[in-house]
Amino acid sequence: MSVASPTAPRKRTLSDVIASLRQPKVAVMFALGFSSGLPFFLSGNTLGYWLRDEGTTLAAIGFLSWVGLAYSLKFLWAPIIDRVDAPVFGRLGRRRGWMIVSQLFVAASLIVLSVVGLQAGLAVVGMMAVVLAFSSSTQDIVVDAWRIEAAANPDELGLLSAAYQFGYRLAIIVTEAVILIIANHFGWRFSYSVMAAFMVVGVVATVAAREPLRAGKAVPSSAEAPIWTPRGFFDAVIGPFREFFRVYGAAALLMLAMISFYRLPEFMMGPMANPYYHDLGLSKDAVGTVRASIGLVASMLGIAAGGFSALRFGYFKTLIAALIIQSLVIANFATLAYTGPDIRVFGAVMFADNFGIGFAGVALVTYMSSLTSIGYTATQYALLSSTYTYVGKLGKGFSGVMVERLAAGRTLLEGYAFFFIGCGLLGIPALILCILLARRER
Repeated sequence: MSVASPTAPRKRTLSDVIASLRQPKVAVMFALGFSSGLPFFLSGNTLGYWLRDEGTTLAAIGFLSWVGLAYSLKFLWAPIIDRVDAPVFGRLGRRRGWMIVSQLFVAASLIVLSVVGLQAGLAVVGMMAVVLAFSSSTQDIVVDAWRIEAAANPDELGLLSAAYQFGYRLAIIVTEAVILIIANHFGWRFSYSVMAAFMVVGVVATVAAREPLRAGKAVPSSAEAPIWTPRGFFDAVIGPFREFFRVYGAAALLMLAMISFYRLPEFMMGPMANPYYHDLGLSKDAVGTVRASIGLVASMLGIAAGGFSALRFGYFKTLIAALIIQSLVIANFATLAYTGPDIRVFGAVMFADNFGIGFAGVALVTYMSSLTSIGYTATQYALLSSTYTYVGKLGKGFSGVMVERLAAGRTLLEGYAFFFIGCGLLGIPALILCILLARRER
C-alpha cells in the first residue's frame, strides 16, 4: 500500500485571483480604505488650499500642517485599541466598535469646520484640525488591525492590502480633486459638509464587516489580565514592542530607520503642492478635473503595478524601485515652475506623481503588514505606520519657510522649483537603507 507524498502548494491561477476578489471582505476592505483616506488631506494639504485662498502665509500653512503629528503618535493609544472595547459600540466587537466611534468623530469635526469656516480664526481651525487628525489616526489603527486579522493567509493579506490602497487612493482623489470643483462652485464650507456626508461609506462598511477571530485566538494569556492591572498594562504597552524586537533582533532598528525615511519626500512636498497650483495660476476646476481623471487612472495603475511587483519580484526589489520612482516624480514638479499653468504639462506631472505614489504606497503597506505579529496587530502596525511619518511630519512644518527662503533673490516659482528638487533628493537615505536591508535578507 503506497502512501501519498506531500505535494507542493498549487500555484494560484488568474481564476483563483478573480474568485478571491468576489469575497465580501474585499468589498468591505475597499470601503474601509476609502473611509480611512477621506480625512487625511482634509486636515492637511486640502485645508492648506483653503487657507491660501484666504490669503494665509506659506509659513503659517506649513506650521499648521503639524496637526498631522497625531498620525505619528498613534502608537501611544494603540494599546488601548488592542485591549479595551469601545464605549457605547463595544457590543459590535472590539475592531468594529472602535471603527464606528472614530468615524463619527471624523464626521463631527468636518461638520464643525464647515459651520465655523475660517472666520473663527486660525486657532479654532487648528484645534478642529487636531480633533480631525486624532479621530482619523484612531480609525487608521483599527482598520489596519482588521485588515491584517481578517486575512486568512499571506496571499489574502496582499489582496486586502491592495483593496485598501484602491479605496484609500480613491478617497485621496475625492479630497484633493473633487472637493476643489465643489469649492469653486459652492464654497469651501459646503465642500467640507459634503466630505462629512461621505463618511457614511465607512459606517456602512463597518456594520457589514465581520469581527475577525484570529486576534482573539492568538492573544497571549497574559493579555487576558485587565489593562489597568500591572500585568495587563505591561503586555498591552510593552509586549508588542518587546515581541517585535525579539523576532527581528538588531535588524528591527534598520527596518524602522528605512521606514521612517521612506515617505519623507512625499511628506515634505505635501503642504506646498496646493499653494503651488494656486500661485501658478491654475484654477480649482482645472486642478480638480485633472486629478479626478488622469490622477485617478494613474493611481489605480500604480497600485496594480506595485501589487504585481511585490508578488512577482518580492518586497525589497519593489521597495527599491518605488523609492527611485517616488523621488523622480516629486522632483518633476519643478517642471511646472518653468512651463507655467500649461494644462498638458500639469496632466503629465499629475500622471507621473499619482502612479509613483500609488506604487510606493502599496509596496510599503504590504511590507509593513508582513512584519506584524497576530495578537499585537493594532499596536505593532501603529508603531510601523507611525514610524514612517516621524521625520516627514516634523520636517514638513518648515516647508513654507523653505520655499520663502529659496525664493529670496529669485521669483516665487523658482523657489518652489528648488524646493521640489530638494524634496526628491530626500529619498536617497531610504534607498541606501533599503539596499542594506535587502543584502541582509539575502
